[in-house]
Amino acid sequence: MRLALPHWAGALAVKAAVFITVMCCALAALLGVLVHVSVTDQTVGQARDLALSRLADATRAYEAGDTLLPGAGVDPRGLPAPLRALATAGKRGTMVAAHQGRPVMWAAGPVAGHRALAVEVDYAQQSRTIAGLDQSILWSSGLAIGATVLVGAFAVTRVTRRLDLTARVARRISAGDLDARVNDPRTQDPTRPQDEVAAVAAALDTMASTLQSKLLSEQRFTADVAHELRTPLTGLHAAAELLPPGRPTELVRDRVAALRTLTEDLLEISRLDTGRERLEVGTERLGALAARVVRASGTDTEVRILRDVRVETDRRRLERVLGNLVANAHKHGAPPVVLTVDGPVVTVRDHGAGYPGYLVAHGPQRFRTEGGAKGHGLGLTIAAGQAEVLGAALTFANAGDGGAVATLVLPSAKPTTP
Repeated sequence: MRLALPHWAGALAVKAAVFITVMCCALAALLGVLVHVSVTDQTVGQARDLALSRLADATRAYEAGDTLLPGAGVDPRGLPAPLRALATAGKRGTMVAAHQGRPVMWAAGPVAGHRALAVEVDYAQQSRTIAGLDQSILWSSGLAIGATVLVGAFAVTRVTRRLDLTARVARRISAGDLDARVNDPRTQDPTRPQDEVAAVAAALDTMASTLQSKLLSEQRFTADVAHELRTPLTGLHAAAELLPPGRPTELVRDRVAALRTLTEDLLEISRLDTGRERLEVGTERLGALAARVVRASGTDTEVRILRDVRVETDRRRLERVLGNLVANAHKHGAPPVVLTVDGPVVTVRDHGAGYPGYLVAHGPQRFRTEGGAKGHGLGLTIAAGQAEVLGAALTFANAGDGGAVATLVLPSAKPTTP
């Protein structure tokens, strides 16, 4: 079973923990080896000096014909073969070996007759000292590594938590929540040291504030322009109605109507941009609502109801979304146009050239059209904004065999009999 990590424990925290652990282990191993080698050399050197000193005393006693002390002898049993060979070759040497179940420091040298005079010194105490030292090194290294990893993990997780908070705020801003801020405490108090994470948080907050100010000013400008245009347009529309019949009058009335539609669309977009739209929820049969939208559009649109459902939604806004999708399919696509209801999923498809690449990739953009298409690019923008208010997902794609496909997925549907 894979261990579930907290949401803030990402790759950075794992990599930092692994790096700290590896470095601590390497440092502990290096220090342990250095201490072990140093103490072992000192202990072995002292035992070797004692063994050689006793060998010198035993050699003098042997040459003087005196009785050798206990632990000394000529060709004694248990003398390691390499040391015996070294002594018979005329050299002196020492060696640690086990003798009668205990560690012994041997010292051997040559005597007359190509024989080896050797002494043994008990090495058990030194061996226990080195073993105890090694165990202490292991325990202390383990404790040091554990403490260092805990402290390092605490420090790293504090950084990763702050980075995770900054990332979540950035995602909220990209989703449209321009009031989101990191508000790192270090950025609020100039006397506190400023690290790189605080600098990133401060930069993000500054960027969000600047972006919010610019967007609010643009929204106010759009709303003010649309409001200011309504009054002269009303008078212009009334004056156009008084003109005598004829082709010039029809052209004037057509342009006035288009300008009024554009103004109303701008007002609707400005209301959607504020994010303060409120739903008037009611229960609607999706199939009947879709058929009603098609009839109101006055277009030759085929309605296919594969599976009807009842939805809790705002009827006026949903009709606005579907009406704009149908109108866009007829205006920029090619027949046949088909509206399909399959449960909570509604698709509107035409058989034209399809949506532009930028629209499929990034969604509709106001006042942007391509390929010589007429219009202001506001219909799909309004549809996307109203769908967001409804809590629905509106996506745009191109069919494999040609044509544009708009898919609206509504939340919380209740099945009904087809």
